[in-house]
Amino acid sequence: MMHNINKWFKNLKFRNKILFICLLSGLLPVITLGSFWYNQVQHLFITRENEVLDESLNQAISSLDYKVNTYFDAMNHIVWNEDVKRGVTSTYDNNYEMFLFYHYTLDPLLSTSKFLQTDINRITIYSNNKMHSHGESLRPLTDIKQYSWFESISETSTPTLIVSAKEKSFEVASQLFDRHHNTTNIVYMDIDYENVFESMSTLYEDNYGLIILDEHDKPVFQINQFSETNMSYALTENELLKQVREDTLKEHYIYKKAELTPYNWTAYLYRPYGTVSASSFGLELTFFIVVLSSILILFLSIYFLSKVVVRPLIMLSKNMEQVEKGDLVVTVTNTASDEIGHLIQKFGNMVHKLNTMINEVYKSKIARQKYEMKALQAQINPHFFYNSLSLINSKAIMADQEDISQMAQYLSTFYRTTLNQGKHTISIKDELKNTTSYIQIQRMMHSDSFEVHCEVEKDILDYTMINLLLQPLVENAINHGIDHKVTPGKGILTISGKQTEDHLIFTVSDNGCGIEPEKLETILTNKTKGYGVRNVHHRVQLSYGQEFGLAYQSEVNKGTTVTLTIPKRR
Repeated sequence: MMHNINKWFKNLKFRNKILFICLLSGLLPVITLGSFWYNQVQHLFITRENEVLDESLNQAISSLDYKVNTYFDAMNHIVWNEDVKRGVTSTYDNNYEMFLFYHYTLDPLLSTSKFLQTDINRITIYSNNKMHSHGESLRPLTDIKQYSWFESISETSTPTLIVSAKEKSFEVASQLFDRHHNTTNIVYMDIDYENVFESMSTLYEDNYGLIILDEHDKPVFQINQFSETNMSYALTENELLKQVREDTLKEHYIYKKAELTPYNWTAYLYRPYGTVSASSFGLELTFFIVVLSSILILFLSIYFLSKVVVRPLIMLSKNMEQVEKGDLVVTVTNTASDEIGHLIQKFGNMVHKLNTMINEVYKSKIARQKYEMKALQAQINPHFFYNSLSLINSKAIMADQEDISQMAQYLSTFYRTTLNQGKHTISIKDELKNTTSYIQIQRMMHSDSFEVHCEVEKDILDYTMINLLLQPLVENAINHGIDHKVTPGKGILTISGKQTEDHLIFTVSDNGCGIEPEKLETILTNKTKGYGVRNVHHRVQLSYGQEFGLAYQSEVNKGTTVTLTIPKRR
């Protein structure tokens, strides 16, 4: 057998020998490289999808856990309030005493809690004490005795969640703490179900499912966001649990599981493998076109080969093997304009595109996540602040201290819009609200020592931008400009916003001390501590492109103007 093959090869014409050798040495590396590359790309896409799925689910779970904790904090603030406990357990001799409790204690406390937590639709205290009903704030205990959860609530003084996906209800209830047990008082909160799970409904545009189950495997929240052609991938809770128990879910889905330990809830986020394949279809098509074109060029060029072109082919083969091993460096060059030179140039372009793809897709995403994480770290967790501000505001209202109440409300608005419910973007209107709250706080801290002029066109308020861009610019203008003003006259801070055909342009100006020319040249390139203008500039460019960002103009002892340019987005 081998003798016959050897004889056949020797009897071939030289050109056919070259054809055979070139086809053998050319096609095998291409096929091997293509198979390796295809498998690697598929593996990278699936790995990345797993990472994105895990990150998305954890962020959504963290957001949900944070919201539930704020509701529990608001509930505990009422349950452990001595004034409320004294009011609902006392014996009243006349209606006037009862009215004083309603007007000066109960109504301000419940109104403040609802003001700070806009997701709360209603707060009601149900009591078996002999008291008159007071709107939705105080009702008789008999109104809720028929509910199945009443017995479990009346046996503990800790907040309990009552959630149903079927009824789309999200409720929190707790017994008012009373060590003497003279009366039974239940504090009940009705919370907007859609707002609680808002972050769960926007994880992806389509083709994903999410189920959150309680300790009894009953759905707390469920969404099947699939296109019409992919509705067959939607799972009920029973189908999902069956596939999880049989370990068959991973055969058709990429999925992640997360536990909400404090509530004994379990969340499942899943996407079909088909979505990953669909996202890589364009890349696969390009690859096959490149491979087929390369094979065609190789086959046609073999007929014109000579000893001169054998060496470049050998060098090309070695370079392809090098790329196959992961070293994406082109070491072979050819300036000729014939087919072999064209083939080598195409190979170099393909490797260059692979390098560019890896750098642009992965390194840019890593850089963006780094800056977004740095921005998120600058946002203060408002749990403690909301509780403190609620108490300060309540006390200020009761003591008729309008300045203190106003400061508490400014702080509440500032931190609520800064957090922005975990979202990356915010409306221009809310960004201005955040910045205005910060300015008012600064003015109160500075005893109104500087003036503020705001000139923002109303037509741009409904556009959106990435959050926390204007406040750092205002903070710099006050702390590094107006506070160091040495020229006579009152400090003036000016904020303006206008639009062009495609862009939104914001300016923040002050008449403070200005910036020295040497520092002005490097203000957007030097690293600074904290959440500075360099971070704002990089976030804008990573989100919108290199043509957008900040621009500074300044004169010493005359003032500074910073201009922020972003694209129009709704």
